[in-house]
Amino acid sequence: MSPRSPLPPPPPPVELRSWPDRDARLADRALALDELGRRLLGGGRLVLFLVWFFLLELGWSLIGVLLISLGGSAPDPIMMLMGLVTAVLGIGVLVPAVWLTVRSLRRDRVVRERLVLWAALDRHGPTDARVRAPALSVCWLLLSFAMCGLGLWMGFAVPAGVSRDDGYGLVVYGMGVALILWITGLTGLTKAVGHYRLAVRLTGGGRR
Repeated sequence: MSPRSPLPPPPPPVELRSWPDRDARLADRALALDELGRRLLGGGRLVLFLVWFFLLELGWSLIGVLLISLGGSAPDPIMMLMGLVTAVLGIGVLVPAVWLTVRSLRRDRVVRERLVLWAALDRHGPTDARVRAPALSVCWLLLSFAMCGLGLWMGFAVPAGVSRDDGYGLVVYGMGVALILWITGLTGLTKAVGHYRLAVRLTGGGRR
């Protein structure tokens, strides 16, 4: 399915279920869980996660030109004018990036809710093993951990490494970069750990 195709619907209510046998139910369950798993942790979802992150950093970097020009000991009018222009562009990038990130998190919640419903429908060893997606969970975990670590390091290194002549604008810019790294990384960590724990809880009991 393409990223724009609709999500698999939740399983029908008990009174409306009409699978002819358990094999048919398991086949539909496997299709739904595989697709929902891709939507939650797949390669395409990881690429979007990184795209939203780079857009956030790009927007903040453009705003940072103005912050740095204002924070200097002797502000340059030309730099301030350039900073105003880039700040407008930065806001134009940052605001949609924030909106897309929030929308993506809300969509993840819907995907997770449907995954829970389909996983609780039955048990099937091979399908359940794919739902856990340990390799993808580890990829998300390592990447997000690196973001958190870099953000934490920058949060201490930037204020300590900026001199008085550099101005406070550079500190504000650097702390903003660190905060975006930290929040994005923490989001990814929560996603990876939460999915793996959820998948183990939902599919860990019994293999049939």
